[in-house]
Amino acid sequence: MAALIKLEDVTKTYVMGDVQVRALRGVSIDVAEGEFVAIMGASGSGKSTLMNLVGCLDRPSTGRYVLAGSETSQLSRSQLARIRNQTLGFVFQSFNLLARTSALENVELPLLYAGVSGRERKARAAESLARVGLAERMDHHPSQLSGGQQQRVAIARALVNRPRVILADEPTGALDSRTSVEVMAILQSLGAQGITVVLVTHEPDIAAFAARVIQMRDGLVRSDERHTPQKADPSALPPPDEAHA
Repeated sequence: MAALIKLEDVTKTYVMGDVQVRALRGVSIDVAEGEFVAIMGASGSGKSTLMNLVGCLDRPSTGRYVLAGSETSQLSRSQLARIRNQTLGFVFQSFNLLARTSALENVELPLLYAGVSGRERKARAAESLARVGLAERMDHHPSQLSGGQQQRVAIARALVNRPRVILADEPTGALDSRTSVEVMAILQSLGAQGITVVLVTHEPDIAAFAARVIQMRDGLVRSDERHTPQKADPSALPPPDEAHA
């Protein structure tokens, strides 16, 4: 089966004045449809640069990046934006929700930019929120939601365009351990439904929920291993009062 995400000897060099910073030094990775991959590494390892390239937010200095059969270096800026909107969904550590709009309206936003009609926007946003267990919280504003619920709204927003890939950049970084497991359970569920999940994390216990772990160091892939993922099961955790006892 052809890779959904394919990087071939990709490099990325940033020029800062007279200094060249080689963030990626020749990275080759294939990710098949439906894989759940965690990318790990310390600060400066190149994992965030790699995520930006995979997300079509930046271009390689050299090498090839093929996403869903399209050679990204051959695409114009508008074509890149189109493939990004149609193929990718983004989840960030900081949620990036609009404070004065409801959960439903936050999830609708990508469809608004895509020119989808109001009725369809609302229906698809409601469907996405139900998918992450927030069907009864659609009218709540972010301030009325817990951190975990806000991240679920962000995941619903990433899903609303029905992407083939979810890119999650430290999605549990602002959450406690119990809520982190709840979020990882949702990501595992999406993977089971055939959505490709690429997760950036520096936490080994979070990476353990992925079926494949890629370790980055000094702009290179140092290891790429598949294993049986730990099952994210919030019901197996102690109740919140016991967890903090």
